Amino acid sequence: MIRTIEDLYNLHEDYKEAMNREKMKILVCAGTGCVSSGSLEVYEALKEIVQEKELFVDIDLMEGGREGVNVSPSGCHGFCEMGPIVRIEPQGYFYVRVSEIDAPEIVEKTVENNEVVERLLYRNPETGEIYRTEESMPFYGKQKRLVLEHCGKINPENIKEYIALGGYQALAEAFEMTPEEVCQVVLKAKLRGRGGGGFPAGIKWDSVRKEHAGQKYVVCNGDEGDPGAFMDRSIMEGDPHRVIEGMIIAGYASGATKGYIYVRAEYPLAVKRLQKAIQQAREFGLLGENILDSGFDFDIKISKGAGAFVCGEGSALTASIEGNRGMPRTRPPRTVQKGLFQKPTVLNNVETFANVPLIILYGADNYLKIGTKDSPGTKAFALTGNIVNTGLIEVPMGTTLREVIYEIGGGIPQGKKLKAVQIGGPSGGCLTSEHLDLPMDFDSLDSAGAMIGSGGLVVMDEDTCMVEVARFFMDFTQKESCGKCVPCREGTKKILEILEKIIAGDATMEDIKLLEELAETVKDGSLCGLGKTASNPVLTTLRYFRDEYIAHVKDKKCPAGVCQAFKTYYIDPEVCKGCSKCVRVCPNNAISGEIKKPFSIDAEKCIKCGACVSVCPFNAVKEG
Repeated sequence: MIRTIEDLYNLHEDYKEAMNREKMKILVCAGTGCVSSGSLEVYEALKEIVQEKELFVDIDLMEGGREGVNVSPSGCHGFCEMGPIVRIEPQGYFYVRVSEIDAPEIVEKTVENNEVVERLLYRNPETGEIYRTEESMPFYGKQKRLVLEHCGKINPENIKEYIALGGYQALAEAFEMTPEEVCQVVLKAKLRGRGGGGFPAGIKWDSVRKEHAGQKYVVCNGDEGDPGAFMDRSIMEGDPHRVIEGMIIAGYASGATKGYIYVRAEYPLAVKRLQKAIQQAREFGLLGENILDSGFDFDIKISKGAGAFVCGEGSALTASIEGNRGMPRTRPPRTVQKGLFQKPTVLNNVETFANVPLIILYGADNYLKIGTKDSPGTKAFALTGNIVNTGLIEVPMGTTLREVIYEIGGGIPQGKKLKAVQIGGPSGGCLTSEHLDLPMDFDSLDSAGAMIGSGGLVVMDEDTCMVEVARFFMDFTQKESCGKCVPCREGTKKILEILEKIIAGDATMEDIKLLEELAETVKDGSLCGLGKTASNPVLTTLRYFRDEYIAHVKDKKCPAGVCQAFKTYYIDPEVCKGCSKCVRVCPNNAISGEIKKPFSIDAEKCIKCGACVSVCPFNAVKEG
């Protein structure tokens, strides 16, 4: 039990000394991505072999003075497509795509003989260059991992390792200040909410502090509903104590004594690790009554959501925690006045809270040196799509799309051209190659019609149909609309119908005009953030790719060759051997001919399903 600030500092020194006595540390990524690829089996295999050789030691045993090898699970390293990942300290060896059958060789060569297993190192697919360490790899070169600094380097289920690296010392420093002073530090650092809105956290905290109420709350939004986004999940899985520490500081600064972490139930590993971290924090006296002898009480509960995208919106989220249907309400009053259970509430997302300990420890002035003037700090992005390197990245605010795509991401596969980048998820917008040198910060992206959102970043190559992209995201937001307000409920439905009409080849130029008007109406008239941003993908694709819409409508052609309605199929008589496989799979009897003679397709009957293409052994079926 840590009763005072002095106790915390003493434990920090003890645990730090214990970790320094580790002869070697084998960190096996246990983030969701690597777990799905078999990393837990790798972890068990390595641990078993090291124990059999009597080399194994953990941090508790080391407190007794032993030295040895610590085999430990870790959080996400970010380079998810290369998992399972194993990192060896202190050498920094970075092994990729490790399987349990590699464990004996790793122990024999690296642990016992300090030799690198070269075949497990990352090899650049373009140049063939081999990299021994994480820090030397191009994927990490432009990154600045502040919020993610512990992910991949500590055991997220061991509070002692977090304390050894200075965990909860920011809380101790905050207790040396008044609540108003803490708010002013966060305000001076210009910390803006990383959930998408970019509202200054310091203003929000100070507003709650000034409210007079018997009970106040701190709520952490870990819902993260954007397709393909996993930034918050990785932080909760890889460094849960940092989120908890940020929430306690927010509680002290605002006068709140109770906290909730709202996590979607589809994140079972994040829930498990948060639960364990909360339990450990209570056992160590860092949650509960009179924390660090400060006179301040604070505790945290986890509330699991059912996966509704609309519950990422503040008022819908708090309604869900209360046990009501997750639907937004009109404002004012705002959440800082009447939030959870109608009480003043600080509501920020996971990444925002994870920034707070850094700001308190290193000071607002140092934090302001990172990023841009009005958007300081870093931002985590989930980099996916048509790109060589996919995964979780963290870069200073103001980093350009060019740096992310071509230096961190390694460029577009197969030498294809960049067509667009969807940034901010369903609420964001599509940018083009013209925006490659656009700084990625709140204000610059907003001026281009996009937004950072929670941090989804999908790269698309020249073979992507932008009308289909708009349809995909509109289909998602339309299904996720809570239906409370007419503009969102009816407007998104009608927008989706027009987009489907365009893709089917049945639209007119009047439909494009109506589409644009509806998108603006939904943006202006919707009640909450979901509705107000739902049409962003439509508006930005119309803004930057209007020619593709016109091609679908006027020319009855999909420039990318994606939309099924515009495809035509024919059989090349010079290639066809008359095997009749295509005839047998055609669902509409559109193919006719004689065995051992070229077959033909009736264009009137063909429903363009592509079944004939997939079964033809001679590649005789062509797209016209």
